Amino acid sequence: ILDIATGTGDVSFEIRKKKCNAQIIGLDYSFKMLQYGRRKFENSNSEGITFIQGDGESLPIKDNSVDMITIAYGIRNFSNFNTAINEFYRVLKPCGTLGILEFSQPKSKIYSSIFKFYFHKILPIIGSWISDSDAYKYLPESVTEFASRDELVKLMESSGFNNCKMMDLTFGTTSIFTGEKNNV
Repeated sequence: ILDIATGTGDVSFEIRKKKCNAQIIGLDYSFKMLQYGRRKFENSNSEGITFIQGDGESLPIKDNSVDMITIAYGIRNFSNFNTAINEFYRVLKPCGTLGILEFSQPKSKIYSSIFKFYFHKILPIIGSWISDSDAYKYLPESVTEFASRDELVKLMESSGFNNCKMMDLTFGTTSIFTGEKNNV
């Protein structure tokens, strides 16, 4: 399993709990995030997770070599979504699965208004207070500028993925996108 934009490895650790025998590669562009993930891993007495630094738009992974790809809250940060999705397709084995978890724009007008207020006004303040940085200020803009649900599904299909599906969570503030690589 390849966990792209793994950050500190939280998704990788959760996958490892559920799929005990899985070999997981946690890939991230940020060396510092990977260092933190490696320390967490060393302290967890766990095994089966390897952390590597790499770019999701140019994966340092062989063609047709992974069974599953996960990416949680990271795809909107790529400069070229099409290139990234094509790379995901390239490294997946035939019949492999792609799973994307990402923020979305809520569909309900009432909830959307509440969410936008929270997301644009409250979250950046809380995030900067907790993290002692302005890192959370980019988040609302990155979600607003990100592809719509339909656009992301179409992008996955145009890259060759089949059975592309989307499921909203948390009143549509988060969505799960899945697709399968053709049995080539």
